[in-house]
Amino acid sequence: MDDTTTAQGTSGAHSAPGAATGGGPVGLTPGIRACLFDLDGVLTRTASLHATAWKQTFDAFLQSYDVDHSLDFQPFDKERDYEDYVDGKPREDGVRSFLESRDIHLPEGTAQDPPGMQSVYAVGAAKQNAFLALLNEHGPQVFEGSVAYVRAARAAGLKCAVVTSSANCEAVLRAAGIDDLFDTTVDGNDVTAQHLKGKPAPDSYLAGAKALGVPATAAAVFEDAIAGVESGHAGGFAVVVGVDRLGNGQAERLRTHGATVVVGDLAELLPATGAAG
Repeated sequence: MDDTTTAQGTSGAHSAPGAATGGGPVGLTPGIRACLFDLDGVLTRTASLHATAWKQTFDAFLQSYDVDHSLDFQPFDKERDYEDYVDGKPREDGVRSFLESRDIHLPEGTAQDPPGMQSVYAVGAAKQNAFLALLNEHGPQVFEGSVAYVRAARAAGLKCAVVTSSANCEAVLRAAGIDDLFDTTVDGNDVTAQHLKGKPAPDSYLAGAKALGVPATAAAVFEDAIAGVESGHAGGFAVVVGVDRLGNGQAERLRTHGATVVVGDLAELLPATGAAG
């Protein structure tokens, strides 16, 4: 499905840095004027916190639901279920997607529903509370290679944005100490306020490009989630960089769903003297 040049990488079949994207100071084709980065799993090591929060939330819900409906308890799989149903999606979309996979259909409820109620929004609220508790306990860690890449992109004159389905973007960026590296952000709060469709729809990335004043054809998207690379591909972005943090065939899955180049770390796109992390 993809005609990019590939080379064997440490996390699977990764596209050869430079060859697929055209080289340049940050490994992108000439004419690229902006970079739009996903947050969790691309810039920060918070994807694991999200996965843990989802597992805590869904397992608690399923244990109660399965008892009430005389079903055998099947826990949330922190790897496969996270990737297939919730990774990269707005919170309530993730709730719907996973519960539908179990043939569970809850009323929508409202954004004011507290955890414990039987509604999509209530399950989402429980997940938010779980994530914030984990974030407070562990704090956000960054991928040093990604931070080095963002700094190199800015030094090369490219505009930079964060585009994420998370509603916690600003807090995470501040806590990680990298909020000053980006010209704008589009997060889950903006998706709701602007009535945008969440990833895998292209709306949020297109909104980010518009905020930067750059067309999609002159911008690159950086994503680790299947829904995210689908979003970048659907938006017609010039380059969609898939970041393979998982191995086990994830590189090929990212490529199949729209990535034009796949790396294990963004530092791979920098010259050999660039910092790895």
